[in-house]
Amino acid sequence: MAPVRTLIVDDSASMRATLKRMLAQDPAIEVVGMAPEPFAAREMIKQLNPDVLTLDVEMPGMDGLSFLERIMRLRPMPVVMCSTLTARGAEVTIEALRLGAVDYVTKPSGTPEDIERDAVLLCEKVKAAARSVARAGPQRLPAQPTLAAGAVGDRIIALGSSTGGVEALFSLLPALPENCPPVLIVQHMPAAFTRNFAERLNGECRVQVVEATDGAPVLPGTVYIAPGGQRHMELRGGVRGHIKLREGDPVSGHRPSVDTLFHSVAPLGAAAVGVILTGMGADGAQGMLAMRRAGARTLGQSRETCVVWGMPRSAKELGAVEHEVGLSGMPEAILKACREKIGSV
Repeated sequence: MAPVRTLIVDDSASMRATLKRMLAQDPAIEVVGMAPEPFAAREMIKQLNPDVLTLDVEMPGMDGLSFLERIMRLRPMPVVMCSTLTARGAEVTIEALRLGAVDYVTKPSGTPEDIERDAVLLCEKVKAAARSVARAGPQRLPAQPTLAAGAVGDRIIALGSSTGGVEALFSLLPALPENCPPVLIVQHMPAAFTRNFAERLNGECRVQVVEATDGAPVLPGTVYIAPGGQRHMELRGGVRGHIKLREGDPVSGHRPSVDTLFHSVAPLGAAAVGVILTGMGADGAQGMLAMRRAGARTLGQSRETCVVWGMPRSAKELGAVEHEVGLSGMPEAILKACREKIGSV
């Protein structure tokens, strides 16, 4: 298999050199060029036809977001953003993912061990990006009608996503009605990003979107985004229960983990709806299987509409996915499951 041809775009010469060294550790990746700013990058894209672009979010002349918007409009291609763990970095990175960037990495820093760990992650994400489907931003899905009152108070929706999930959630959540059942979401994301992500979504949705807090009651019409970082998110107390954020080791390689959330919702049986969206890896597959075995409705995003068909594929191969659904049909599929009488098949 030919190596992934990668173009690095960053205004810092030292950062370009660092990223090149990190990528050179993987024989499946070839750095074909490095550009100090977007105008040079535009010409190098034409000349070199790279498979993947790594793009700094803030550069002089034309910022990374403006360049990304042009790329996704004129020549959609897989882009991995290089971000900083700051409030500004979080805001810009989330907008980049909404515009169609496949994924992001934080700029390498720290000890040699930290750099080595960052290098492994960068290489994994660049290779995953090369296998992904590039799209020019989220689809605008039609708003779904208000649910009947009986479908609201006796359901919980649990959702997991990773690579490509930001774009997918910007499509899916605005389509949900204001009285939909509580939605608990684990989207793999650093701690510095999740609050900004929830606030951005809240501005575009009819439901209320918040970053989850420990002990918060789960209420209809509210979406709870698990905070990134050191704690898992679980449901306690049933459909009228509350959020529990707890310490613990990573599960399926992640903290918070989709598997942990799904396992906590599984005891609800048919009162739960599980949804697994685009993402790299297998987090959520075992938890969704537990949900399905307990009687929950379970939905997996279709391969054709995933940026990376990893998590849904793993769940499907385990037999955890009851129905595969394209992203455009996902809001109605979720609400259809919520409208079903508990105990129906």
